[in-house]
Amino acid sequence: MDNLAHTLAGLAIAESGLRRKTAFGATTLAIAANLPDVDALIYLVGDGVDALAFRRGWTHGVLAMIVLPLLLAACMRGLARLRNERDGRAGADWRWLIVLSAIGVWSHPLLDLLNTYGVRLLMPFSGRWFYGDALFIIDPWLWMALLVGIVASRLWRSTSPARIAVGAVSVYALAMAASSRVGRGIVEDQAGGDAADRVMVSPVPVTPFRRLVVRDHGDRYETGELTLGGAARYHPADETPSGRGSELAVAAARTREGAAFLSWSRFPRFAAEPSESREILVRISDMRYADVRGRGWASVVVRVPAAARSASASSSPVRSRRSDGGSVP
Repeated sequence: MDNLAHTLAGLAIAESGLRRKTAFGATTLAIAANLPDVDALIYLVGDGVDALAFRRGWTHGVLAMIVLPLLLAACMRGLARLRNERDGRAGADWRWLIVLSAIGVWSHPLLDLLNTYGVRLLMPFSGRWFYGDALFIIDPWLWMALLVGIVASRLWRSTSPARIAVGAVSVYALAMAASSRVGRGIVEDQAGGDAADRVMVSPVPVTPFRRLVVRDHGDRYETGELTLGGAARYHPADETPSGRGSELAVAAARTREGAAFLSWSRFPRFAAEPSESREILVRISDMRYADVRGRGWASVVVRVPAAARSASASSSPVRSRRSDGGSVP
């Protein structure tokens, strides 16, 4: 999720009663709820492809869930001691700082798990991605519920509004996850026997009763929209070749940028780009976020040797919709 959602989640948990457990309680929870995103520092030393390959990995995995709370608790404990020496105010409880840091840090990958971008929960032991497909990465309904709970708790000096908000957001997330899961069954039932290898039914901004659908047929992707409600309907929209398994795709996957992008990509698409040089330009995109032409932030253009041109000229799935049964490079 976005960092506003993470911050509001941390503050709502604090207002539910935990902020009173120790000095710097609310501050600790707000920082902890965002701390795993320290991996965004990769943007200072790398590019967008490096970020895709690195983010939501090491700092979101099981090892970080142990290390980060301890580091944050130690920092907050030191800050409390400095304040105590300066003006004599009460110090912070070490045990509660650890508990609050852990709760805040652990809330982060849990929220990130809810969207289609995914999170590598088992890092550094496994690079496997996990996807909830429940909430859009920016969800104003989640913001609104948490913000109302926080403000009401502050105004009324009561923990009840914040607790209700946290509970309501939890029920909302579970309902959205369940509807996406049910939606996959509806899509396959209405697809007319044209079974797909994989299906993603993902949320769209603002509207809880609509879903974006991506169906993977190996040599091609089908995209469409699912409308939920009394009469749920799946509406196919476009089909586009995946380009997977061709010599062109294999060559693109061997480049540094291609390998980095594919370590993150869930539904990769390969397509040749116009080029006046002897090298071939291949755009690798992800059908979760790019349009059927591969345009959008979720794409990268890589250069492959000209030798790949002849190998892929007659049989590349970039031009042909014939399935070759190959795996994703």
